[in-house]
Amino acid sequence: MAGLADINPLHVAAKAAIETGNGGHSVNILVLCTGNSARSILLEGLLTHLRFAAYSAGSNPAGAVHPWSLPTLARHGITLANPSTKSWDMFAQPDAPVMDLVVTVCGNAAGETCPVWPGAPLRAHWGVDDPAAAAPDQQEAAFETAFQALKRRAEAFAKLPAEHRTAPALAEIGQMA
Repeated sequence: MAGLADINPLHVAAKAAIETGNGGHSVNILVLCTGNSARSILLEGLLTHLRFAAYSAGSNPAGAVHPWSLPTLARHGITLANPSTKSWDMFAQPDAPVMDLVVTVCGNAAGETCPVWPGAPLRAHWGVDDPAAAAPDQQEAAFETAFQALKRRAEAFAKLPAEHRTAPALAEIGQMA
């Protein structure tokens, strides 16, 4: 009989993060953006690459990952297993992984009333301009700009010792250019 981790993609990802060496306890991070097709996908990829159990979702999922999201990650050697847009409601379910941190990356998601997350995770806003809003001939550059801003923040977070991962420290990271 298959266990929950074998059939629920959220648990498969969490199990994989633990098994790949996050020091025994993976840090579960949920990245939110309204459409969950661009910025949140980029940060999910970055955090996963840095060996966190990262997930992304949106309040109004776009239905498809933006065409520049995955090529932008791939240029930097990052791949995501089964990338998709998801509703944040699935992470508020009783069988969802308990999040340690919830990060919003767009102004809309930061201002929306979010579900109550099990475990009362830390929250942070690391807003970046929406690369999908750029003119079509500027989107590749806009995605690279967003990627670089999110990369600086993800790397700063990864360098913080666990005891220094506080709301003020996360807010400071969110202010990085």
